[in-house]
Amino acid sequence: MLPDLTRRALEVAPGLVGCVLTVRGVAVRIVEVEAYEGADDPASHAWRGPTARNAVMFGPAGHVYVYTMHGHACMNLVCGPAGVASAVLLRAGEVVAGLEEARSRRPGVRDAWLARGPGNLCRALGVTRADDGAELGAFGVGAANWSLGPGTPPDAVASGVRVNVSRAFDRPWRFWDPASAAVSAAKLHPAARLVDPGQASG
Repeated sequence: MLPDLTRRALEVAPGLVGCVLTVRGVAVRIVEVEAYEGADDPASHAWRGPTARNAVMFGPAGHVYVYTMHGHACMNLVCGPAGVASAVLLRAGEVVAGLEEARSRRPGVRDAWLARGPGNLCRALGVTRADDGAELGAFGVGAANWSLGPGTPPDAVASGVRVNVSRAFDRPWRFWDPASAAVSAAKLHPAARLVDPGQASG
């Protein structure tokens, strides 16, 4: 069953684990995601409001927001009501169709790691910054190129802190399939520090 992308990212994210995203003939079973909640989330690209770069995040739902980091494309599924920035970062997946194509894009990499990590997932799918704003076929246009469908649900969904962010890093808004070898290595951003609540001031 597909989650309702018109709901906020934090509600949508756990339900995306196990779903299958297909892009131009290569399909991945999503195994790791992170939720980002716009104006309510200092780690979100949309925290300070709309810009030319993040405009897709403000909806409507069912589109993809693609940005580049360190030269690598990263992809989010846009959620929530139009005008409210809410999106789910796709962090990792298992290639379930188009394996040879994915291998050609990441030669020499073990199959379980072809789409491990947000940049590698985009590489395996052939997604680039030029795909920013593409619409999922399940929500209207482009069914031949982009679609989101139900896959194999995990036995359980784990949650924990987000990784590689320096703000609001301690929110447990990362969700993953603990049985999948494709889940990325969890690392905290170098600028992030865990604080003992008993010693926090304020």
